[in-house]
Amino acid sequence: MWQIVNALLFVAVTGYGVLLFGKAVYRRYLYMKLGQPADFRRQGREKPGAFMAEIFGQTKLLKDRKSGVMHLVIFYGFIILQFGALELIFKGLTGGKNLPIPGYDAFSLLQEATVFSILIAMGYAAFRRYAEKLPRLKKGWKPSLVLFFILGLMLSVLLSLAFERVWLGHPASAYAPISSAIAASFVGLSAGAAKAAFYAGWWLHLLILLAFLVYVPQSKHFHIMTAPVNIWFRRQEPVGRLKKLDLENEEAESFGVGRIEDFTQKQMLDFYACVECGRCTNVCPASNTGKTLSPMHLIVKLRDHLVEKGTAVTSKSPWVPEFAFTGPAGSSAGAHMMTAMDDQGVGWRAGDDVVTDIRPTLQWQQASWKTQTGKSATEVELIGDVMTEDEIWSCTTCRNCEDQCPVGNEHVDKIVDLRRHLVLMQGSMPHEGQRAMQNIERQGNPWGLSRSDRSKWTGEIEGLAVPTVKENPAFDYLFFVGSMGSYDLRSRKVSRAFVRLLHEAGVSFAILGNEEKNSGDTPRRLGNEMLFQQLCAENIAAFEKYGVKKIVTACPHTFNTLKHEYPDFGLEGVEVQHHSELLDELVRTGRLKPQHELKERVTYHDSCYLGRYNNVYDQPRSVLRAIPGVELVEMERTRENGMCCGAGGGMMWMEETSGKRVNAARTEQALRTNPTVISSACPYCLTMMEDGTKMKEVESRVKARDIAELLEQAVFGSGNAQIPTTH
Repeated sequence: MWQIVNALLFVAVTGYGVLLFGKAVYRRYLYMKLGQPADFRRQGREKPGAFMAEIFGQTKLLKDRKSGVMHLVIFYGFIILQFGALELIFKGLTGGKNLPIPGYDAFSLLQEATVFSILIAMGYAAFRRYAEKLPRLKKGWKPSLVLFFILGLMLSVLLSLAFERVWLGHPASAYAPISSAIAASFVGLSAGAAKAAFYAGWWLHLLILLAFLVYVPQSKHFHIMTAPVNIWFRRQEPVGRLKKLDLENEEAESFGVGRIEDFTQKQMLDFYACVECGRCTNVCPASNTGKTLSPMHLIVKLRDHLVEKGTAVTSKSPWVPEFAFTGPAGSSAGAHMMTAMDDQGVGWRAGDDVVTDIRPTLQWQQASWKTQTGKSATEVELIGDVMTEDEIWSCTTCRNCEDQCPVGNEHVDKIVDLRRHLVLMQGSMPHEGQRAMQNIERQGNPWGLSRSDRSKWTGEIEGLAVPTVKENPAFDYLFFVGSMGSYDLRSRKVSRAFVRLLHEAGVSFAILGNEEKNSGDTPRRLGNEMLFQQLCAENIAAFEKYGVKKIVTACPHTFNTLKHEYPDFGLEGVEVQHHSELLDELVRTGRLKPQHELKERVTYHDSCYLGRYNNVYDQPRSVLRAIPGVELVEMERTRENGMCCGAGGGMMWMEETSGKRVNAARTEQALRTNPTVISSACPYCLTMMEDGTKMKEVESRVKARDIAELLEQAVFGSGNAQIPTTH
């Protein structure tokens, strides 16, 4: 009779738990349906190998090796323990019988070893959060709840197995060392009492398991389900490629994202996938230097707002069981919004010994994101109440957050979408950015210098002609100089060095001269899609007019835009290269011979748009290694995890009004390698690094040089180079 009652209770309790779980998941699905449709069928083309590597190989998590190993133990431990959980449930329903598993003793040993391993891993997880106190990890009862869930699950398993041994009189076994040791401490307990204790542990295990199941979709641990889905459906086109806006759509009510419903359903899936690990914020140049932006809080705040607004719109509470909560979010309980709006409250302390510090930003975010009672989520403004304008304009679009995210979240496109709404619908942009946009509109460059001066730099090269497309119509390469390379006095030296190298290698090239327009990268990243599309159309028309088949440029931002974003607007059959790729090819094939020794200790700074956007890491380094006498040393943050110089995303043209300057922090990182030269392959990075050396007052002994300038010295000798020598 007891077995029947126990089985009926098991079915009822389990059924109720599964029902609550289903409700919580379904209601979040309803909230996600409020977003704009996404073409999941087209997006769901993740290569199985890459997908399996990230899910089962945990490749992203292993970027932090200690944390990755810990998570691997827990991940595979829970997979193994599912079989043990089924076997334990079977024991309870059948009065202690074992499942007919081949090699049962080995199975028992594996289960207990796995339980022990998970306990060790969870102990280390608690140590990292509360003893080591990693700043990126949240503290408090909510982040700790899962520790108690898992600890309870593990202990209930061991206690159930131990009392089962006493109840059924099983002798101690080397195949069950932990439960045997626990059972030994209960010698003398009667079989009836041991049976009762077994079922107490059995029910405790079941209730914790079901409570955990119901808790998962109502917490950050929803990533257990959503992360694999999110990774499978992530974009397959080039990383960081921005979505094309149809500005001629007369039915469009607005452009960009001004309400949470304007995000796509795939972007909303990102909200649910976030595990709040803080890896994104830990590498963000804005968060690292005391700005208000935190990529982790961007996602978390958008998720909170979606849940609260979804509750208000659908009238379905996200929390189950409903009786356990005083009221649904978004109604009388209030809604989250930013309350501490003073960005000066971030509190970065100038003069700190540390180069970077995310703690002031995290503290500001935690203090600012509060529930306002009596406030409905439908009254909360996405821009202003959820995401402040200061946060939106702090992003350098470097994508380090996305590179580190273990669940495939994409942060940058969300920020650009918010910028698009501010610019296109509200006409709002920081003053410096507005001035740069106006200058590009009027004169085709951010400084507002004359359009007719775009090719003026070509007259500064003694003895060498820089042919235009009209003068050399049979050119192989179009050298797209860009605004920096044409107007900026420092970057013009790079243009001249590159031209000399092209001549030396016998490369047939030409420039558009005054017919060249700004590439549009800056307007697009700042949200001015209309100006970008205008510039894009004009440049493509010029390319078609002169039959351009190959383009080379020294600017990674231009390189990325031409290569990955112009094709959306009609650019076809054109190969786009960065000057580091072409120079590497010319050196490898012997067309350029770096024969003059440069006794320099060089550290190379990776451009975000060359590296993380286009995976060009080795070619610039190969050029530097080919130069006799160069000692190449790497910074602590390098390659995929290289820190941004602070100029991307239009920040080149805007002032940093809070915290530490990003380029100062990056320069300090470079100086820790004790270099004589900080090299780069980007005009923005070059400017930022040179300004950084001046701020640190080391410009007399540490120079900033583009790889083309160093190669020019090595090919022609210092006396014939266009730039001054280092010493």
